Amino acid sequence: MSKLTRNVCYYGEDAPLPESVVLHAGPLSMVYENGELRDIRLGEHEILRRVYVAVRDPNWGTVAPQLSNVEMDIHADSFAVRYEAENKQGDIDFFWVGAITGAADGTITFKMAGAARATFKRNRIGFCILHPMQLAGRPCTVTHVDGSTAEGVFPGYIAPHQPFKNLRAIAHEVVPGVRAEVLMEGDTFEMEDQRNWTDASYKTYCTPLELPFPATVKKGTKIAQSVTLKLSGAVPASTGAADGLITFEVSSRVTGPVPRIGLGIASHGRPLSEAEAEALQRLSLNHLRVDVRLNAPDAAKTLRRAAREAGMLDIELEVALHLTNNAESELKAFRALLDRIMPPVGVWLIFHVDEPSTTEMWVKLARKYLTDYNVEAQFGAGTDAFFTELNRDRPPAHVLDLVTYSINPQVHASDNASLVETLAAQAVTLRSARQFSGSAKVIVSPVTLKMRFNPAATGPEPRSGPGELPPQVDPRQMSLFGAGWTAGSLKYLAEGGAYSVTFYETTGWRGVMETEAGSPLPDKFPSRPGAVFPLYYVLADVGAFASGAVMASRSSDPLRVDGLALRYGKSLRVILANYTPETQRVIVRGLRDTASIRSLDETNVEDAVSDFEAYHLQTVKMRRLSGDILELDLMPFAVTRIDSEFS
Repeated sequence: MSKLTRNVCYYGEDAPLPESVVLHAGPLSMVYENGELRDIRLGEHEILRRVYVAVRDPNWGTVAPQLSNVEMDIHADSFAVRYEAENKQGDIDFFWVGAITGAADGTITFKMAGAARATFKRNRIGFCILHPMQLAGRPCTVTHVDGSTAEGVFPGYIAPHQPFKNLRAIAHEVVPGVRAEVLMEGDTFEMEDQRNWTDASYKTYCTPLELPFPATVKKGTKIAQSVTLKLSGAVPASTGAADGLITFEVSSRVTGPVPRIGLGIASHGRPLSEAEAEALQRLSLNHLRVDVRLNAPDAAKTLRRAAREAGMLDIELEVALHLTNNAESELKAFRALLDRIMPPVGVWLIFHVDEPSTTEMWVKLARKYLTDYNVEAQFGAGTDAFFTELNRDRPPAHVLDLVTYSINPQVHASDNASLVETLAAQAVTLRSARQFSGSAKVIVSPVTLKMRFNPAATGPEPRSGPGELPPQVDPRQMSLFGAGWTAGSLKYLAEGGAYSVTFYETTGWRGVMETEAGSPLPDKFPSRPGAVFPLYYVLADVGAFASGAVMASRSSDPLRVDGLALRYGKSLRVILANYTPETQRVIVRGLRDTASIRSLDETNVEDAVSDFEAYHLQTVKMRRLSGDILELDLMPFAVTRIDSEFS
C-alpha cells in the first residue's frame, strides 16, 4: 500500500483494512494504522510518536474505535485519508469522521468531527498527541489559549503533575535550524508526563483534568477538533532512508548486579504441586511475594500457603501487608500468627488500603511489631499501584530500607508496538525514584502484563462476561512476544539499577507456567496443562547468572530488536528479542572467538513449552566469529540466547 502513487483506495464496511501503511508528507515519514498516525519523523529524528482520537470511559478505560469506509489517496510526497469511526461500549455510543492530510511542504492536518448517538458519561473524547521521551531536557515554546507564549523544557526527571497547561500549541527544534510546531484546536489542551505509567512519551490531551469528571455527554452533542503539525526553518527537501540493518553492541561497562528476581504467589488459589515446584526451582528465584490483607478472613490461610510454597522453593517471602485504620490491633494479631506459622520472611512491604502511597506512621507501627521477628528482614513501602502514585505522594524514605512501586505496560494502550515502547521508560522510573529515595534501595513489585486493579477508577470496575478472560489476563502471557517483552523489561530494570524485581505469578494464566489442571478457558487461553510459558526460559537464562553483573548494551533499533547482556566471570550471556512479526537481521558486537546460539522461535516453541529437559538438551549452534562480530537472523518474535566471552 505504501508504494501506491496517485491512487485512491477504498475500503468498504466489510473490506479488510491494511494493518499499517507508510506515508510521506514532503520530508516527513510516518505510519498510518487503524485511524491514527505513529512514528512521525524527519529522517532518523522522531517528532511525534503518535496522534490519535481517544474515547475514555468513566474508569479511564479506552473504548476502541471500529473503522469503516476508509479512503486513501496516497502519493509519493503527500496523502489524504478519510474514514468513519464509531466507539461503542456499554452506554457509550460516539460516531465521528476522521480526515488526515499530508502536504508536500511537510504540513500534516488531522481533523475529527462527530456526535453522540446516546447519552453517556465520559472522562475524555478527543485528540491525544505524544511527543517522544527522547526530548527530555530539551527546550520548547508553548502557546497558551489566550495567545501568550512562554519558554519551557520537556521534563528530565518524571514530572508528577502537568508540566504545561492551557495549551494551544507547542514547538521544539527537531534539528538545528528546523522547528516543528503542533497546533491544537477545538478544546483546551494540557500535557502530562506519561513516563509515570511507563509510556515513553509526553502526552498532550484535550479537556483539562481540573474540570469535573466523568462528564455527561448528551445525545446529539457535537465534538470537532483538529491537530496540525508544521515545520519551519531550513527544512530539507528529502532525507536518506535507513538501511534496515540492526546493530546490538555489548559494552565492557558494568551497570550493576543482576537484580534479585522473584515471583508472586498464584492468585487462582490452588496450592503449588511438587512437579510445579520442581520446575520453578530451575529459575534460581530469590523470593516469593504474597499479599496479606490483615482485615480479610483468609489472612491466616494465605500466610500458611505462602509459607509452605516458599519452603518448597527454598526461598524467602516478600510479604505485602495491607493495613487499615485498625492497624495496631491487626498487627498484634498478625504477630501472634507469625509466631505460630514461622514463615521465612525476608522483606516486608507496608501499604494502607486507603492511601495511594504509604505514610510514615504505618511504617513505624509495622516496625514496632515486626522488627524482632527477623531482625535481618528489610522494610519497604511506597505504592502497590503505579509509579504515578509514588511520584505524587513521595514515600518516607528515611524510615525505609526499600521503596517500591509496580509496573504494567497497558495503562493507555494494548497493541504490541505500544507495549514495546514502554520498556525503555522503565529505567527512567528508577532514575526518577532514586532522586527522592535517599539511601533506600528501589524495587519493582510486581511487574505484570496487565493491570491487577485500576487505581484511577471512579466507579466499580466491570466484570468479565461468561466465557471471557478476566481483565487481568492477557493471552500474550504464554506467547513468544511475552517472552521478548520480559527480556526487555529485565534489561531496562537491571540497567536502571533495580535492587529487586517481582515478575508475574508462579502458575496459571498470570504466571510463568500453566497449572497441572490446565486453563479454565482453553478457547481463550489455549495453554497445555503443566506446560511452561516461553517467558519461563528468559527467567531461567537470567537466573543462571543470578550472581553475575549486568553489562551496558545498546540496540540501534530497540523497537524492533533489543536485549540484555550478563556477565559472570569471563562468561558473557546475551539474550536478544525480536519484537516484530518479520525476520530481522542483527549484527552483534562485543563477543569473542566463538558463540553458542540457542533460539526459541516458531519452529520449536511447541516442543519447548512441553518438555524443558529435551529443549535444554537440544543441540545449540556453534559459530566462530570474525573479530568480535556475530551476524544472525532472528525469526519472528524469536528470543535468542548467545553464550560467549568478552572481546
